[in-house]
Amino acid sequence: MSPSPAAPRPTLRTAPLSPGSQIVGTGHYRPERVMTNQDLEQLVETNDEWIRQRTGIESRRIAAAGEGVPEMAAAAARAALADAGVDPSEVTQIIVATCSNEERSPSAAGRVAQALGIPAPAAFEVGAACSGFEHALAVADMSIRTGASSVSLVIGAEKLSAFTDYTDRTTCILTADGAGAMLLRASEEPGIAPVVWGTEPELADAVTINAVTTNAVTTNADAAGEGPYFAQQGRQVLGWALREAPGIARRIVEAAGLGIEDIDVFVPHQANLRMIEPLAAALGLREDAVVADDIITSGNTSAATIPLAISRLREAGRIPAGATALLIGFGGGFAWAGQVVRLP
Repeated sequence: MSPSPAAPRPTLRTAPLSPGSQIVGTGHYRPERVMTNQDLEQLVETNDEWIRQRTGIESRRIAAAGEGVPEMAAAAARAALADAGVDPSEVTQIIVATCSNEERSPSAAGRVAQALGIPAPAAFEVGAACSGFEHALAVADMSIRTGASSVSLVIGAEKLSAFTDYTDRTTCILTADGAGAMLLRASEEPGIAPVVWGTEPELADAVTINAVTTNAVTTNADAAGEGPYFAQQGRQVLGWALREAPGIARRIVEAAGLGIEDIDVFVPHQANLRMIEPLAAALGLREDAVVADDIITSGNTSAATIPLAISRLREAGRIPAGATALLIGFGGGFAWAGQVVRLP
């Protein structure tokens, strides 16, 4: 006997598509404790002039004992919700980009949902280090456009002080703590352009937090413990940023269907002012374009730098409503990602 013909397979339903998503609110949180370059002089052999010349940093914020990634992320999220005038109950998705959450489970996103009383959101972390926020923003935009979310909280939050070796003057002058957040919702007019992302596998070890675990890790930046520590090969990172990042930034603008002349605000990862300035110059931005320089007083907060910088620029009134911003993050992994967005 010949086999019976197979029954026709039922057609799977696909998600309804939305034209796009818009950023409707931003917020940030910086710890109260300010660590100046003079404070670092008391911990390691360095001085204010040496730090400013090499990084452009004047001060950075350090989290208090017991103040972790979830707490900072929740504070930034509250600010973004307030900015947008949106009730927490409307949020259907929370994504936290971080590489320094000391709690493995639950995720920082789950803790944010708990702290803000958000009922049953999709909640998870994205671990792409310094470009983590741009990865998370892309996932949130895709979620909204495919109907998986209607209102998404995207947060970058880091407590790098917990993974900083305060006897290593090449890294401790950079790292800091803080959080930035954006609130997205479905929109008839797209406000987030396609993401451009990738990795440089040969540079995977250029920026690391090693896998050693110990109870001796300092969490208050007052003393050095024994790993795990943030480490980087600074020259390799700088070389890549000056050589490759301008071309990637242009690809990001092209993916948005725009030209460099259309960019009002340039917000690169706030890794080092001596990296940001030549990168901005290489792009040929308009003379009146704003270039984020939050690194000067916030330090390097990895996944938090870009949303933190944007929120503070808006708070200071340095950018107009509806500004078109070019975002590009790069670092640990070695991963990079970016997109053009329309700001509230």
